[in-house]
Amino acid sequence: MGNYINFNKSNCRNCYKCIRNCPVKSIKFSGNRANIIDSECVLCGECYVVCPQNAKNIVDATEYVSVLLNEGAPVIASIAPSFIAYFEKCGIESMRGALKELGFSDVRETAEGATLVKREYEKQIKDGKMDIIISSCCHSVNLLIEKYYPEAIEYLSPVVSPMIAHAKLIKSENPSAKVVFIGPCISKKEEAGGTEVDAVLTFDELAMMLDKKGITVQRGTDVTENSRARLFPVVGGIIDTMFMPKDSGYTFISVDGAEDCKAALCDVVAGNIHKCFIEMSMCKGSCINGPVILKHQNSALRRYKAVKNYAGEKDFDINPLDDIAKNHPYRGVNNRVPTEKEITEALSKMGKTKPEDELNCGSCGYNTCREKAVAVCLGKADYTMCLPHIMDQTERFSNSILDNTPNGILVINEEYEVQRVNYAALKMLHINYESDVLGEPVVNIMDPTPFFEVLENGGRVRGVTDYYAEFDKYLELSIVHDKSSHILIAIFRDVTVEHKERIQKEEMGRQTIDIADKVVEKQMRIVQEIASLLGETAAETKIALTKLKDSITNENAKK
Repeated sequence: MGNYINFNKSNCRNCYKCIRNCPVKSIKFSGNRANIIDSECVLCGECYVVCPQNAKNIVDATEYVSVLLNEGAPVIASIAPSFIAYFEKCGIESMRGALKELGFSDVRETAEGATLVKREYEKQIKDGKMDIIISSCCHSVNLLIEKYYPEAIEYLSPVVSPMIAHAKLIKSENPSAKVVFIGPCISKKEEAGGTEVDAVLTFDELAMMLDKKGITVQRGTDVTENSRARLFPVVGGIIDTMFMPKDSGYTFISVDGAEDCKAALCDVVAGNIHKCFIEMSMCKGSCINGPVILKHQNSALRRYKAVKNYAGEKDFDINPLDDIAKNHPYRGVNNRVPTEKEITEALSKMGKTKPEDELNCGSCGYNTCREKAVAVCLGKADYTMCLPHIMDQTERFSNSILDNTPNGILVINEEYEVQRVNYAALKMLHINYESDVLGEPVVNIMDPTPFFEVLENGGRVRGVTDYYAEFDKYLELSIVHDKSSHILIAIFRDVTVEHKERIQKEEMGRQTIDIADKVVEKQMRIVQEIASLLGETAAETKIALTKLKDSITNENAKK
């Protein structure tokens, strides 16, 4: 299966929202980026819808369709009946006019193909040979069954989807025509491969082509009586189009949404359901909530009302086709289940050594820690995706630094309230317990003036030494304002010993000067007494002693 969803790795921000919403967890995280596993994907488009960073985009077919439109062969659009939900208040004639202006030779409603398909469903119900019949219109449902519930393949109706049936109908009438399907699905792009459908556009792609050419779809809904199959895109719409006797023996059930589909398939496989026709749609709310329409974000109620009001009471007048049968293949996926030892080891590496450690918070995208451990064993996830584990590791690392650094650290918020204080700061600031000051104003601990200067005036405090009389300490203070986290970090270094040693050295210097002065004075007296004997020697002694004094004085001044 080709890749029908482009992935912009530069936009991915590790929010894990895509894996959280993926119904089959077909997304692998590698290199801190999400990657779709094509072989496991059912193309529901949920990752495309929920991605907050627009990191996923549907493969664009507009250029290819533009080439088809210019090749000369007639190109006929088969437009899904949900178009009325996307192009609000624009009927088929409005769409036909706009698309012909774009270059299409004609526009037909895929609901014509839906009429052919629902007739086959009616025949199968009347025949009664199948215990359970699951509608085959939704290709994502088909992929889900073919990949993950192979035991239910026998219950998939062996009929092509309305898109394929319609393309067959169009080409039976005009063999030279090219058929372009236009709808709300991503999965149709994959389904079209190797069939009578030559290309698939989403409604968004069509809107882009129209906008590029400056073409506006004119408002106007042309309701016709023979258009009952226009109900297909709403929940229960397939069943509502079918004309069945009350004594058919079947129970008719509508199931929509990936989780409900999976639950229903589990019941089917387990043998808990019998004699049912199940209309199954991967999208919650069916096709009017297809991924392209959901991204469009108009009202779900308006969409439902638009389709219901646009549908007629009778079938399209369509001639039957002989060949619309389909064989649903088994598409195996990697079903390897890691051993209990592997799972336990993976849990342990995520810090989950006891049952109570398994928070099952879902922040990694998986419902339980055990599911995440299985994904790790299968190479689809890594340990760093566990947010509580990473936070715990980070906190332990941070605490280790704070608890072992000799520097005092005090953290306050921009309201000047204490948020954190480490052990060294407790000792320096004469605080008994951290709980005594947490949440308290910093003014209760020390002079807040330096913090005011940093926060209010944009000043900086770095390596300022001062005597704090209340602590009887000389502290070197630096304050950093982290604007992103709205906190101020004060770093204290106790320089009391260093300061006292410097004072002691200065005192020793002064004492040395005093001694030198006394020596000079004494020598001068002696000089005067023996001046006649020493002559110039006295002058030389005075000069030498004076130099010694000046030297000591200068050295002390440098300190």
